[in-house]
Amino acid sequence: MMVLAAWFLLCAGEERKDAKQEAGEQWEKGYDLPLKEAEQAEAATECEEIMEQIQNLYKLADKGETSNVVLQDETILEMQKAVTETGYPVSATVAYADMENYEKADQFLADCKKGKSSFVVIYEVRQDGGINRMKFTYDGIDMYVISTSGIWMKNDIPGIAYTSYTRIKEWEYTENGWFCYKLCVPEPPEVTEIKNGSQALRIKPRTEAQREMSKLCVQGIGYQGNNLLCSNWNLDHLDVLDYNGLYEYLYRMKYGKQFPGEKYTEGIPKDEFESLMMEYLPISEEELQKYAEFDKETNLYAWMPLGCSNYVPGFFGTSMPEVVAIKENPDDTITLTVNAVCDMVLCDDSLITHELTVKFKEDGSFQYLGNQICKEDENHIPQYQYRVNGAG
Repeated sequence: MMVLAAWFLLCAGEERKDAKQEAGEQWEKGYDLPLKEAEQAEAATECEEIMEQIQNLYKLADKGETSNVVLQDETILEMQKAVTETGYPVSATVAYADMENYEKADQFLADCKKGKSSFVVIYEVRQDGGINRMKFTYDGIDMYVISTSGIWMKNDIPGIAYTSYTRIKEWEYTENGWFCYKLCVPEPPEVTEIKNGSQALRIKPRTEAQREMSKLCVQGIGYQGNNLLCSNWNLDHLDVLDYNGLYEYLYRMKYGKQFPGEKYTEGIPKDEFESLMMEYLPISEEELQKYAEFDKETNLYAWMPLGCSNYVPGFFGTSMPEVVAIKENPDDTITLTVNAVCDMVLCDDSLITHELTVKFKEDGSFQYLGNQICKEDENHIPQYQYRVNGAG
């Protein structure tokens, strides 16, 4: 019996040793960290309490007919305003929306940069109407985040999808007011695909003018499928632009809806194409027919959807253009300094910086006159692939 008891004690000791070793290895990895029950309960309770603040707004919101709810931006911003009353910093997944009550987050990051231990709780209203709760803590050396996802259950009752505890691998609070950080995530050879652990939160607010110019002049264009913002061009070098690729983005800007590509599989009629291009660019019909893919026999400009045959996906293409400075010139033109904000793997609030020149008319309409990429950033841009073979 004594031998058997000793054996059980030895086995129990080995199990405790293995468990302790596994826990140590997990802390080294930095993700799926063990979380105290009290912390987990606090995160869930507080997240559900915040969701109760917006419950009526969610119930009354237009949720569409699909199972994947995507609320309108106006509704998301109403929800953000309601959460703001709690005093917590709160952001919204709406383009160019500023963080409300940002001062607490700003102070937290300022303390972290000084090496002071601190913490802050930040909420985020998602496009589906759910809530993300993020409690960031800094112990003077490492930063951690407890992330809780609040979701809407049956009958619009708040619930919790998950709570995770993760160490932040690296972080930066940029001069432009972005909190960029990379979470510890599984890496090869543990996994075969790269997992994106990068996040970016706008902390400091933009000016109203910067926000409006971002929405008006660059949001609809972006860096994917056309090269208006990611190439050097001006009135003397209009041949650089990919007009066949640009058309659908200008169409969306003008009409506020997606370009109906299924109606234009044969091409875009000459008058439609040229009138839209000439509205946004100081270019003639002759120049368009010369620089773009145009069939004189059918009077059609070529068009084809963006796909694997004419586009290679990359982090740069997903970047969001953000106006960070506005300069009025003596010739009544305006130069916008624009940063490409990439929150994917690279996690950079200024992947490239470029200067976009525009000119507004008295009726509020405007034309693009040129774009110049900062010289040191030109190598960060992947080679552009024109939408239609032969263009460019």
